[in-house]
Amino acid sequence: MAETESKPNFFQRMGQGIQQYVRETSGELRKVKWPTTQEAWSLTRIVLIVLVVMSVLLGTLDGIFSTIMSLLVTI
Repeated sequence: MAETESKPNFFQRMGQGIQQYVRETSGELRKVKWPTTQEAWSLTRIVLIVLVVMSVLLGTLDGIFSTIMSLLVTI
């Protein structure tokens, strides 16, 4: 009689899938060019500056449009 190969059960397949995912992910992370501390701080400052400018701009526009709408509603 020929020996039959048993298929891995659900948990074995799940474990193999997780192992493969971790191996591939760690391999991809090794390829990443991480920024230096100086670059990271520089980019963080840029993001914060853009955040503040956009907040002021949107807040101003919201105030203007709110005033216009309230004037139009009260007419």
